[in-house]
Amino acid sequence: MDSATLSTEQLAGQRLMLGFDGIGFNADLAYLIRDLKAGGAILFGRNIAGPEALASLCRDMQACAREAGQPPLFIAIDQEGGPVARLKPPFTQFAGNACMRDGTDALAYARVTAGELTRAGINMNMAPVMDVAPREIASVMAGRAFGHDPGHVAAMGSLVIDELQRRGIMAVAKHFPGIGRTTLDSHLDLPVLDTGCDTLDGSDLLPFRAAIAHGVAGVMLSHILYRQLDPRWPASLSPAIARDMLRHRMGYDGVVMSDDLDMGAIAGRWDTATCMEQILAAEVDLALICHRSPAMETAYAAILKALQTDRNAIRAARASAQRILDLKGRFIS
Repeated sequence: MDSATLSTEQLAGQRLMLGFDGIGFNADLAYLIRDLKAGGAILFGRNIAGPEALASLCRDMQACAREAGQPPLFIAIDQEGGPVARLKPPFTQFAGNACMRDGTDALAYARVTAGELTRAGINMNMAPVMDVAPREIASVMAGRAFGHDPGHVAAMGSLVIDELQRRGIMAVAKHFPGIGRTTLDSHLDLPVLDTGCDTLDGSDLLPFRAAIAHGVAGVMLSHILYRQLDPRWPASLSPAIARDMLRHRMGYDGVVMSDDLDMGAIAGRWDTATCMEQILAAEVDLALICHRSPAMETAYAAILKALQTDRNAIRAARASAQRILDLKGRFIS
């Protein structure tokens, strides 16, 4: 599909990946797909009643998009294993990245997870975590990262990316440019780091370079304020980090997404319209809003307004939509 065929309303909606309530297809979910024209949906434990119900839900979502003349949906989930795994038994449970001993473990996780996600109708996994968790600090990512060595993180994450995507599941490397140095949880508040480019280049960025080299489908930005990179905006809202560093300097031309804009690092500091302005300026493709609220309508309206009033914004939106459509074309039949 060509982004030139999309309406302005579709261009706006394709930039949104939205959470929802309920374990089955319902009128509000239909509204998010048909009226807000959402490009994707993200699943949480609150949406999952079991394998059969989940597969039915995903089929119904894709059918709704198809009947509404929409591109197919990204249907995403956080299934890292360990402390972050939305699918519970009878789905296979893995101990998580920190417990993986070697590449055999990484491949087994990716192989089994890809099969279970595919059978459920899920096409995107918000994994692998490519953060490096230094030994010398109480990293907030210690229980979720592959470890403290950038080379090991890069190697393990690359195996997961290759195996997930070989089996038809889009992988998302997170949380760029790395949150392993933080001790404060961005779900609760805004972490601030003074780490400079030289340190990041020699450590935190190495796994993301590997992910890019392995053709990772998506990169998720962190809600961390890196003062030496951008003294005003966290990575998820920063043109200096998302556009200039990730796209231009590191050459990533895939789909870039924010972390959840409902998280404490963002909510209460910046209103939704401001977040959308920054996301557009930073060439971030997908804005994640993971809890059902009026922020979804506000986000859609803010993007639509920008596209209706700014010719530069509409050109950039078509480029972003093309990245999204190209990725959907590769992975969603």
